[in-house]
Amino acid sequence: MTEPLVRVENLVREYTLPREKLLQQPGKVHALNGVSFTIEAGRSLGVVGESGSGKSTLARLVMALDRPTSGKVFLLGRELHALPREELRLARRDFQMVFQDPYGSLDPRQTVERIVTEPLQAQGGIARAEMHRRAAEVLDQVGLRAADLGKYPHEFSGGQRQRIAIARALITKPRLIVADEPVSALDVSVQAQVLNLMQDLQAEFGITYMLISHDLAVVHHLCDDVAVLWQGRIVEQGPPQKLFTSAEHEYTRTLLAAVPDPEPAP
Repeated sequence: MTEPLVRVENLVREYTLPREKLLQQPGKVHALNGVSFTIEAGRSLGVVGESGSGKSTLARLVMALDRPTSGKVFLLGRELHALPREELRLARRDFQMVFQDPYGSLDPRQTVERIVTEPLQAQGGIARAEMHRRAAEVLDQVGLRAADLGKYPHEFSGGQRQRIAIARALITKPRLIVADEPVSALDVSVQAQVLNLMQDLQAEFGITYMLISHDLAVVHHLCDDVAVLWQGRIVEQGPPQKLFTSAEHEYTRTLLAAVPDPEPAP
């Protein structure tokens, strides 16, 4: 059998609470408590759950932006948190992130070209002309123009800013993109455009997605598999069609019951 692109084994992340009294033992909270899953290359895993369930903590650990208390994250067979700093820096070309807020994740003082080429600058050893060429290429791939490279984020709409964020993630030609609530800050009319763009890019380049969301409609649209996260644990996992029609866990049924009915009774 071939190795899955992503393999997460028994991931635990504890945070120590501040002492309320001087001699009191500090308490601990488990943001994640034994999370395991795999993602096959070219497929999409949606991670759903309410606020505080551990979704964003999981995204940060998979991206090696934080270290687990215990457990392992493998990408392309490499244990990310065991890599020396320089090897991890170079490995980041294979995994990139799209953040939730396109207004906050783009530096307003930088041009689009500077923003989009930031991952290449971090890798080093790439000529400026080549970075410019690749920036123009990825902007075209997300439906923007090379002429936009000299502009600033405030000159774009929310949907266009998220396309810029996706272009930044694409520029290293990653195998995995972790998207943390990528459309929640956008108007409903724009959300479908961004999700369709992500689908088109996956079909063209074979990108693997890990999509963090509280919106079940979003993961149903984009994901091949869904993991339901509750109190730091995966309580149910499966294809969206199965989970959303015959959920077995009470928490999954509660999430589904909270989705507004598009055709409410008169």
